[in-house]
Amino acid sequence: MSTNARPFRIAVAGGGIGGLFTAISLHHHCTSNPTTRPIEISVYEQASQYKEIGAGVGLGINAARLVHKLGFGDQLNAIAGHRTGVWISFRRFDNSEEVVTVPVNDDTKVRQAPCARTDLLDLLKSVVEERGAAKLYTKKAVSGVEDQGETVKVRFADGTDTEVEMLVGCDGIHSTVRGQFVVDRPIFSGQIAYRGLVPIKDIKEWPFPSYSVCWVAKHRHYLVFPIRRNETLNIVAFVTKGKDSPDVKDVKESWASVCDKADVEKDFEGFDGHVRSLIDAMPQNPSKWSINDREPLDRWHYMGGKVVLLGDAAHAMLPHLGAGAGQSLEDGWVLGKALGDYLKTDKSSSCHFQSLESTAALYQAVRLPRAQKTQATSRAAGDTYEMQAPDMIDRSFEDCCDLIAERTRERMKWVWEEDLDAAYEKVRDEGVQAEQGPNGQKGEEKAQVMTNGTAVQAP
Repeated sequence: MSTNARPFRIAVAGGGIGGLFTAISLHHHCTSNPTTRPIEISVYEQASQYKEIGAGVGLGINAARLVHKLGFGDQLNAIAGHRTGVWISFRRFDNSEEVVTVPVNDDTKVRQAPCARTDLLDLLKSVVEERGAAKLYTKKAVSGVEDQGETVKVRFADGTDTEVEMLVGCDGIHSTVRGQFVVDRPIFSGQIAYRGLVPIKDIKEWPFPSYSVCWVAKHRHYLVFPIRRNETLNIVAFVTKGKDSPDVKDVKESWASVCDKADVEKDFEGFDGHVRSLIDAMPQNPSKWSINDREPLDRWHYMGGKVVLLGDAAHAMLPHLGAGAGQSLEDGWVLGKALGDYLKTDKSSSCHFQSLESTAALYQAVRLPRAQKTQATSRAAGDTYEMQAPDMIDRSFEDCCDLIAERTRERMKWVWEEDLDAAYEKVRDEGVQAEQGPNGQKGEEKAQVMTNGTAVQAP
Protein backbone atom coordinates (compact mmCIF):
# COMPACT_ATOMS: atom_id res chain seq x y z
CA MET A 1 0.00 0.00 0.00
CA SER A 2 1.46 3.38 -0.96
CA THR A 3 0.97 6.68 0.80
CA ASN A 4 -0.12 7.91 -2.65
CA ALA A 5 -3.02 5.48 -2.61
CA ARG A 6 -6.58 6.77 -2.79
CA PRO A 7 -7.60 8.17 0.60
CA PHE A 8 -9.56 5.96 2.95
CA ARG A 9 -12.85 7.82 3.19
CA ILE A 10 -14.76 7.93 6.48
CA ALA A 11 -18.26 9.32 6.98
CA VAL A 12 -19.25 10.17 10.56
CA ALA A 13 -23.02 10.30 10.96
CA GLY A 14 -23.82 12.76 13.73
CA GLY A 15 -22.05 15.96 14.70
CA GLY A 16 -22.54 15.82 18.45
CA ILE A 17 -19.90 15.39 21.15
CA GLY A 18 -19.15 11.77 20.21
CA GLY A 19 -19.04 12.42 16.47
CA LEU A 20 -16.71 15.42 16.61
CA PHE A 21 -14.37 13.81 19.14
CA THR A 22 -14.23 10.70 16.94
CA ALA A 23 -13.25 12.82 13.96
CA ILE A 24 -10.40 14.36 15.99
CA SER A 25 -9.26 10.95 17.23
CA LEU A 26 -9.36 9.37 13.77
CA HIS A 27 -7.39 12.26 12.33
CA HIS A 28 -4.81 12.04 15.13
CA HIS A 29 -4.25 8.28 15.02
CA CYS A 30 -4.44 7.92 11.25
CA THR A 31 -2.06 10.75 10.35
CA SER A 32 0.66 10.37 13.01
CA ASN A 33 2.52 7.67 11.04
CA PRO A 34 4.00 8.89 7.72
CA THR A 35 3.47 5.50 6.11
CA THR A 36 -0.24 5.39 6.89
CA ARG A 37 -2.68 5.43 3.99
CA PRO A 38 -4.17 8.95 3.74
CA ILE A 39 -7.70 9.47 5.02
CA GLU A 40 -10.59 11.83 4.36
CA ILE A 41 -13.10 12.37 7.14
CA SER A 42 -16.52 13.97 6.67
CA VAL A 43 -18.97 14.66 9.49
CA TYR A 44 -22.65 14.82 8.56
CA GLU A 45 -24.95 16.62 10.99
CA GLN A 46 -28.70 16.48 10.39
CA ALA A 47 -29.40 19.85 12.00
CA SER A 48 -28.81 23.20 10.32
CA GLN A 49 -25.87 23.98 12.61
CA TYR A 50 -23.49 22.28 15.01
CA LYS A 51 -25.22 23.02 18.25
CA GLU A 52 -25.90 21.01 21.42
CA ILE A 53 -29.17 21.60 23.12
CA GLY A 54 -29.13 20.90 26.77
CA ALA A 55 -27.40 21.87 29.92
CA GLY A 56 -24.49 20.16 31.63
CA VAL A 57 -22.42 17.13 30.82
CA GLY A 58 -19.75 15.52 32.98
CA LEU A 59 -16.49 14.21 31.55
CA GLY A 60 -14.86 11.84 34.01
CA ILE A 61 -11.13 11.54 34.49
CA ASN A 62 -10.78 8.83 31.82
CA ALA A 63 -12.43 10.92 29.14
CA ALA A 64 -10.57 14.08 30.21
CA ARG A 65 -7.27 12.20 29.95
CA LEU A 66 -8.03 11.42 26.29
CA VAL A 67 -8.66 15.09 25.58
CA HIS A 68 -5.27 15.93 27.11
CA LYS A 69 -3.60 13.24 25.00
CA LEU A 70 -5.07 14.90 21.92
CA GLY A 71 -3.56 18.20 22.96
CA PHE A 72 -6.46 20.42 23.99
CA GLY A 73 -6.82 19.58 27.68
CA ASP A 74 -6.04 23.12 28.82
CA GLN A 75 -8.92 24.43 26.73
CA LEU A 76 -11.18 21.79 28.30
CA ASN A 77 -10.19 22.87 31.81
CA ALA A 78 -10.89 26.48 30.86
CA ILE A 79 -14.57 25.78 30.10
CA ALA A 80 -15.19 23.34 32.96
CA GLY A 81 -16.53 23.73 36.44
CA HIS A 82 -14.54 22.76 39.52
CA ARG A 83 -15.96 20.38 42.10
CA THR A 84 -13.42 21.33 44.82
CA GLY A 85 -12.46 17.77 45.60
CA VAL A 86 -15.96 16.29 45.55
CA TRP A 87 -17.51 14.11 42.85
CA ILE A 88 -20.90 14.25 44.56
CA SER A 89 -21.95 14.85 48.15
CA PHE A 90 -25.12 12.84 48.74
CA ARG A 91 -27.44 14.36 51.32
CA ARG A 92 -30.80 13.66 52.94
CA PHE A 93 -33.71 15.35 51.23
CA ASP A 94 -35.34 16.59 54.43
CA ASN A 95 -32.45 18.21 56.33
CA SER A 96 -29.38 18.10 54.02
CA GLU A 97 -27.40 15.91 56.42
CA GLU A 98 -24.57 14.07 54.69
CA VAL A 99 -25.22 10.50 53.54
CA VAL A 100 -21.89 9.98 51.80
CA THR A 101 -19.40 12.20 49.98
CA VAL A 102 -17.36 10.70 47.14
CA PRO A 103 -14.02 12.52 46.86
CA VAL A 104 -12.15 13.19 43.63
CA ASN A 105 -8.80 14.81 43.02
CA ASP A 106 -9.58 17.74 40.74
CA ASP A 107 -6.53 19.85 41.56
CA THR A 108 -4.36 18.10 38.98
CA LYS A 109 -3.97 19.17 35.37
CA VAL A 110 -5.86 16.11 34.14
CA ARG A 111 -9.10 16.21 36.08
CA GLN A 112 -12.84 15.78 35.83
CA ALA A 113 -14.51 18.33 33.59
CA PRO A 114 -18.19 19.18 34.14
CA CYS A 115 -19.10 21.37 31.17
CA ALA A 116 -21.99 23.03 29.44
CA ARG A 117 -22.79 20.90 26.42
CA THR A 118 -22.70 23.94 24.16
CA ASP A 119 -19.24 24.94 25.41
CA LEU A 120 -17.85 21.42 24.92
CA LEU A 121 -19.29 21.08 21.43
CA ASP A 122 -17.93 24.51 20.45
CA LEU A 123 -14.48 23.45 21.67
CA LEU A 124 -14.55 20.19 19.70
CA LYS A 125 -15.75 21.95 16.56
CA SER A 126 -12.99 24.54 16.82
CA VAL A 127 -10.35 21.80 17.19
CA VAL A 128 -11.71 19.98 14.11
CA GLU A 129 -11.56 23.20 12.11
CA GLU A 130 -8.12 24.32 13.34
CA ARG A 131 -6.57 20.94 12.54
CA GLY A 132 -8.43 20.40 9.30
CA ALA A 133 -9.45 17.08 10.77
CA ALA A 134 -12.72 16.74 8.86
CA LYS A 135 -15.11 18.41 6.47
CA LEU A 136 -18.23 19.49 8.34
CA TYR A 137 -21.66 19.30 6.72
CA THR A 138 -25.08 20.35 8.00
CA LYS A 139 -28.64 19.45 6.99
CA LYS A 140 -27.43 15.95 6.13
CA ALA A 141 -29.60 13.33 7.80
CA VAL A 142 -28.56 9.77 6.97
CA SER A 143 -31.48 7.78 5.60
CA GLY A 144 -29.79 4.49 4.74
CA VAL A 145 -26.62 2.66 3.76
CA GLU A 146 -25.96 0.16 0.96
CA ASP A 147 -23.09 -2.33 0.69
CA GLN A 148 -21.07 -1.75 -2.47
CA GLY A 149 -18.44 -4.44 -1.89
CA GLU A 150 -15.26 -2.51 -1.06
CA THR A 151 -17.27 0.56 -0.03
CA VAL A 152 -20.68 1.57 1.26
CA LYS A 153 -23.05 4.13 -0.22
CA VAL A 154 -24.50 6.46 2.40
CA ARG A 155 -27.84 7.94 1.41
CA PHE A 156 -29.19 11.19 2.86
CA ALA A 157 -32.73 12.41 3.36
CA ASP A 158 -32.18 15.25 0.86
CA GLY A 159 -31.73 12.71 -1.95
CA THR A 160 -27.94 12.94 -2.18
CA ASP A 161 -25.45 10.20 -1.37
CA THR A 162 -21.73 9.60 -0.84
CA GLU A 163 -19.47 6.56 -1.17
CA VAL A 164 -16.99 5.78 1.61
CA GLU A 165 -14.84 2.96 2.96
CA MET A 166 -16.33 3.32 6.47
CA LEU A 167 -19.46 4.79 8.02
CA VAL A 168 -19.34 5.55 11.75
CA GLY A 169 -22.83 5.80 13.24
CA CYS A 170 -22.70 8.42 16.02
CA ASP A 171 -26.30 9.48 15.56
CA GLY A 172 -27.61 8.93 19.06
CA ILE A 173 -30.20 6.82 20.84
CA HIS A 174 -32.58 7.16 17.86
CA SER A 175 -29.80 6.18 15.44
CA THR A 176 -30.89 5.70 11.85
CA VAL A 177 -27.68 3.81 11.14
CA ARG A 178 -28.36 1.39 13.98
CA GLY A 179 -31.98 1.07 12.88
CA GLN A 180 -30.93 -0.42 9.55
CA PHE A 181 -29.37 -3.41 11.30
CA VAL A 182 -31.24 -3.73 14.60
CA VAL A 183 -34.99 -3.59 15.14
CA ASP A 184 -35.60 -2.22 18.61
CA ARG A 185 -36.91 0.87 20.32
CA PRO A 186 -35.79 3.06 23.20
CA ILE A 187 -37.36 1.84 26.44
CA PHE A 188 -38.92 4.33 28.86
CA SER A 189 -37.14 3.83 32.17
CA GLY A 190 -40.06 4.98 34.33
CA GLN A 191 -38.16 8.14 35.25
CA ILE A 192 -38.52 11.75 34.20
CA ALA A 193 -36.03 14.57 34.72
CA TYR A 194 -36.50 18.29 35.16
CA ARG A 195 -33.49 20.29 33.96
CA GLY A 196 -32.41 23.86 34.25
CA LEU A 197 -29.50 26.27 34.70
CA VAL A 198 -29.09 28.76 37.53
CA PRO A 199 -26.39 31.48 37.77
CA ILE A 200 -24.33 30.72 40.86
CA LYS A 201 -24.06 34.43 41.68
CA ASP A 202 -27.84 34.43 42.23
CA ILE A 203 -27.67 31.74 44.94
CA LYS A 204 -27.90 33.59 48.25
CA GLU A 205 -26.77 30.87 50.64
CA TRP A 206 -24.60 27.80 50.02
CA PRO A 207 -23.34 26.06 53.18
CA PHE A 208 -21.78 23.05 51.42
CA PRO A 209 -18.07 22.67 50.57
CA SER A 210 -18.82 21.95 46.91
CA TYR A 211 -21.47 22.87 44.37
CA SER A 212 -21.75 19.17 43.50
CA VAL A 213 -24.60 17.88 45.65
CA CYS A 214 -27.35 15.28 45.32
CA TRP A 215 -30.33 15.21 47.68
CA VAL A 216 -31.86 11.72 47.87
CA ALA A 217 -35.35 10.52 48.79
CA LYS A 218 -37.61 7.61 47.99
CA HIS A 219 -38.46 7.83 44.26
CA ARG A 220 -36.66 11.17 43.83
CA HIS A 221 -33.22 12.74 43.73
CA TYR A 222 -32.19 16.32 43.03
CA LEU A 223 -28.71 16.67 41.52
CA VAL A 224 -26.66 19.84 40.98
CA PHE A 225 -23.10 20.43 39.80
CA PRO A 226 -21.10 23.44 38.58
CA ILE A 227 -20.25 24.17 34.96
CA ARG A 228 -18.73 27.16 33.08
CA ARG A 229 -15.88 27.92 35.50
CA ASN A 230 -18.32 27.68 38.43
CA GLU A 231 -20.44 30.47 37.00
CA THR A 232 -23.51 28.27 36.42
CA LEU A 233 -25.19 25.52 38.41
CA ASN A 234 -26.53 22.64 36.34
CA ILE A 235 -29.70 21.12 37.80
CA VAL A 236 -31.16 17.70 37.00
CA ALA A 237 -34.07 16.61 39.19
CA PHE A 238 -35.14 12.97 38.76
CA VAL A 239 -38.48 11.41 39.67
CA THR A 240 -39.53 7.77 39.35
CA LYS A 241 -43.10 7.85 38.06
CA GLY A 242 -43.52 4.32 36.77
CA LYS A 243 -43.84 3.26 33.17
CA ASP A 244 -47.65 3.42 33.16
CA SER A 245 -48.12 6.64 35.10
CA PRO A 246 -50.55 9.12 33.49
CA ASP A 247 -48.11 11.88 34.54
CA VAL A 248 -45.65 10.86 31.83
CA LYS A 249 -48.03 10.27 28.93
CA ASP A 250 -47.07 13.46 27.08
CA VAL A 251 -43.46 13.80 28.25
CA LYS A 252 -40.89 13.54 25.46
CA GLU A 253 -37.17 12.90 25.27
CA SER A 254 -36.48 16.40 24.04
CA TRP A 255 -35.13 19.71 25.29
CA ALA A 256 -38.14 21.27 23.55
CA SER A 257 -40.42 19.53 26.06
CA VAL A 258 -41.04 21.96 28.92
CA CYS A 259 -43.38 22.29 31.86
CA ASP A 260 -44.46 24.80 34.47
CA LYS A 261 -42.18 25.11 37.48
CA ALA A 262 -45.17 24.15 39.61
CA ASP A 263 -44.63 20.55 38.44
CA VAL A 264 -41.15 20.57 39.99
CA GLU A 265 -42.44 22.12 43.20
CA LYS A 266 -45.11 19.42 43.49
CA ASP A 267 -42.76 16.50 42.80
CA PHE A 268 -40.15 17.76 45.29
CA GLU A 269 -42.54 18.69 48.06
CA GLY A 270 -40.99 17.88 51.43
CA PHE A 271 -37.42 18.65 50.38
CA ASP A 272 -35.61 21.11 52.64
CA GLY A 273 -35.13 24.82 52.16
CA HIS A 274 -31.91 24.53 50.14
CA VAL A 275 -33.67 22.57 47.42
CA ARG A 276 -36.76 24.76 47.54
CA SER A 277 -34.62 27.86 47.00
CA LEU A 278 -32.98 26.20 43.99
CA ILE A 279 -36.38 25.35 42.55
CA ASP A 280 -37.40 29.00 43.03
CA ALA A 281 -34.31 30.02 41.03
CA MET A 282 -35.01 27.61 38.14
CA PRO A 283 -36.53 28.98 34.92
CA GLN A 284 -40.29 29.38 35.00
CA ASN A 285 -40.54 26.73 32.28
CA PRO A 286 -37.81 24.14 32.90
CA SER A 287 -37.35 21.28 30.48
CA LYS A 288 -39.07 18.02 31.36
CA TRP A 289 -37.59 14.85 29.85
CA SER A 290 -38.55 11.23 29.75
CA ILE A 291 -35.44 9.14 30.50
CA ASN A 292 -35.08 6.36 27.96
CA ASP A 293 -32.87 3.29 27.99
CA ARG A 294 -31.93 0.52 25.58
CA GLU A 295 -31.19 -3.14 25.97
CA PRO A 296 -27.49 -3.98 25.49
CA LEU A 297 -26.44 -4.45 21.87
CA ASP A 298 -23.94 -7.26 21.32
CA ARG A 299 -22.82 -6.31 17.82
CA TRP A 300 -21.45 -2.92 16.83
CA HIS A 301 -20.10 -3.56 13.30
CA TYR A 302 -21.78 -4.60 10.05
CA MET A 303 -21.18 -4.98 6.32
CA GLY A 304 -17.73 -6.45 6.79
CA GLY A 305 -16.62 -3.72 9.20
CA LYS A 306 -17.54 -0.93 6.82
CA VAL A 307 -20.25 0.25 9.23
CA VAL A 308 -19.56 0.67 12.95
CA LEU A 309 -21.65 2.10 15.78
CA LEU A 310 -20.36 4.41 18.49
CA GLY A 311 -21.67 6.22 21.55
CA ASP A 312 -25.41 6.19 22.25
CA ALA A 313 -26.04 4.44 18.93
CA ALA A 314 -24.10 1.45 20.33
CA HIS A 315 -24.76 1.67 24.07
CA ALA A 316 -27.24 4.35 25.16
CA MET A 317 -27.30 4.46 28.94
CA LEU A 318 -29.09 6.14 31.79
CA PRO A 319 -27.39 9.30 33.09
CA HIS A 320 -26.85 8.25 36.71
CA LEU A 321 -23.07 7.77 36.51
CA GLY A 322 -22.50 10.87 34.41
CA ALA A 323 -20.54 8.57 32.09
CA GLY A 324 -22.44 8.55 28.80
CA ALA A 325 -20.44 11.27 27.05
CA GLY A 326 -17.19 9.88 28.42
CA GLN A 327 -17.99 6.44 27.07
CA SER A 328 -18.48 7.88 23.59
CA LEU A 329 -15.06 9.55 23.83
CA GLU A 330 -13.54 6.22 24.85
CA ASP A 331 -15.17 4.63 21.80
CA GLY A 332 -13.73 7.30 19.52
CA TRP A 333 -10.24 6.91 20.98
CA VAL A 334 -10.15 3.13 20.56
CA LEU A 335 -11.66 3.23 17.07
CA GLY A 336 -8.99 5.76 16.09
CA LYS A 337 -6.20 3.55 17.42
CA ALA A 338 -7.57 0.44 15.70
CA LEU A 339 -8.09 2.11 12.33
CA GLY A 340 -4.71 3.82 12.55
CA ASP A 341 -3.05 0.42 13.04
CA TYR A 342 -5.08 -1.08 10.19
CA LEU A 343 -4.09 1.63 7.71
CA LYS A 344 -0.35 1.43 8.39
CA THR A 345 1.68 0.12 5.48
CA ASP A 346 4.17 -1.32 7.98
CA LYS A 347 1.52 -2.86 10.22
CA SER A 348 2.22 -6.03 12.14
CA SER A 349 1.08 -9.44 10.99
CA SER A 350 -1.55 -9.47 13.73
CA CYS A 351 -4.74 -11.10 12.60
CA HIS A 352 -6.68 -8.08 13.84
CA PHE A 353 -5.49 -5.93 10.94
CA GLN A 354 -5.78 -8.34 8.04
CA SER A 355 -9.23 -7.02 7.18
CA LEU A 356 -11.49 -4.12 8.04
CA GLU A 357 -13.94 -6.55 9.63
CA SER A 358 -11.35 -7.99 12.02
CA THR A 359 -10.23 -4.43 12.87
CA ALA A 360 -13.82 -3.47 13.68
CA ALA A 361 -14.09 -6.64 15.76
CA LEU A 362 -11.01 -5.54 17.71
CA TYR A 363 -12.63 -2.16 18.44
CA GLN A 364 -15.73 -3.97 19.65
CA ALA A 365 -13.76 -6.48 21.73
CA VAL A 366 -11.98 -3.69 23.59
CA ARG A 367 -14.97 -1.44 24.18
CA LEU A 368 -18.12 -3.54 24.40
CA PRO A 369 -17.55 -5.22 27.82
CA ARG A 370 -16.71 -1.93 29.53
CA ALA A 371 -19.56 -0.02 27.87
CA GLN A 372 -22.11 -2.68 28.77
CA LYS A 373 -20.85 -2.77 32.36
CA THR A 374 -21.31 1.00 32.48
CA GLN A 375 -24.85 0.62 31.11
CA ALA A 376 -25.74 -1.90 33.80
CA THR A 377 -24.07 0.09 36.57
CA SER A 378 -25.88 3.27 35.50
CA ARG A 379 -29.20 1.47 35.90
CA ALA A 380 -28.17 0.15 39.30
CA ALA A 381 -26.99 3.59 40.42
CA GLY A 382 -30.31 5.20 39.50
CA ASP A 383 -32.22 2.52 41.41
CA THR A 384 -29.93 3.07 44.39
CA TYR A 385 -30.26 6.86 44.46
CA GLU A 386 -34.06 6.61 44.31
CA MET A 387 -34.09 3.65 46.73
CA GLN A 388 -35.77 1.44 44.13
CA ALA A 389 -33.22 -1.40 44.08
CA PRO A 390 -34.94 -4.73 44.83
CA ASP A 391 -33.49 -4.91 48.35
CA MET A 392 -34.31 -1.27 49.13
CA ILE A 393 -37.97 -0.93 48.14
CA ASP A 394 -39.34 -2.22 51.45
CA ARG A 395 -36.61 -0.79 53.69
CA SER A 396 -36.86 2.39 55.71
CA PHE A 397 -35.36 5.62 54.41
CA GLU A 398 -32.62 5.46 57.08
CA ASP A 399 -31.64 1.90 56.12
CA CYS A 400 -31.54 2.92 52.47
CA CYS A 401 -29.19 5.82 53.26
CA ASP A 402 -26.75 3.35 54.76
CA LEU A 403 -26.90 1.24 51.59
CA ILE A 404 -26.38 4.30 49.37
CA ALA A 405 -23.24 5.15 51.32
CA GLU A 406 -21.91 1.60 51.12
CA ARG A 407 -22.53 1.13 47.40
CA THR A 408 -21.55 4.55 46.12
CA ARG A 409 -18.07 4.68 47.67
CA GLU A 410 -16.78 1.87 45.48
CA ARG A 411 -18.94 2.21 42.38
CA MET A 412 -16.97 4.92 40.61
CA LYS A 413 -13.44 3.57 40.97
CA TRP A 414 -13.50 1.25 37.98
CA VAL A 415 -15.24 3.92 35.85
CA TRP A 416 -12.38 6.36 36.47
CA GLU A 417 -9.37 4.06 36.61
CA GLU A 418 -9.42 2.19 33.29
CA ASP A 419 -6.21 2.49 31.24
CA LEU A 420 -7.67 2.47 27.73
CA ASP A 421 -4.34 2.15 25.94
CA ALA A 422 -3.38 -0.84 28.08
CA ALA A 423 -6.78 -2.44 27.49
CA TYR A 424 -6.40 -1.93 23.73
CA GLU A 425 -2.86 -3.31 23.65
CA LYS A 426 -3.84 -6.33 25.71
CA VAL A 427 -6.54 -7.42 23.27
CA ARG A 428 -4.41 -6.52 20.25
CA ASP A 429 -1.29 -8.33 21.49
CA GLU A 430 -3.16 -11.43 22.60
CA GLY A 431 -4.04 -11.83 18.95
CA VAL A 432 -0.35 -11.61 17.94
CA GLN A 433 0.65 -14.20 20.51
CA ALA A 434 -2.06 -16.61 19.45
CA GLU A 435 -1.07 -16.29 15.82
CA GLN A 436 2.63 -16.84 16.53
CA GLY A 437 2.12 -19.97 18.56
CA PRO A 438 3.84 -21.08 21.79
CA ASN A 439 7.41 -20.84 20.48
CA GLY A 440 7.09 -17.55 18.65
CA GLN A 441 6.64 -19.38 15.34
CA LYS A 442 3.70 -18.49 13.17
CA GLY A 443 1.17 -21.19 13.87
CA GLU A 444 -1.71 -22.62 11.94
CA GLU A 445 -4.28 -21.41 14.47
CA LYS A 446 -5.59 -17.92 13.96
CA ALA A 447 -6.23 -15.65 16.91
CA GLN A 448 -9.66 -15.48 18.41
CA VAL A 449 -11.60 -12.24 18.61
CA MET A 450 -14.46 -11.84 21.07
CA THR A 451 -17.60 -11.08 19.12
CA ASN A 452 -21.08 -11.15 20.67
CA GLY A 453 -19.47 -12.50 23.82
CA THR A 454 -18.19 -15.57 21.97
CA ALA A 455 -14.67 -16.32 20.77
CA VAL A 456 -14.68 -16.63 17.00
CA GLN A 457 -11.90 -17.24 14.52
CA ALA A 458 -10.51 -14.02 13.10
CA PRO A 459 -10.37 -13.86 9.32
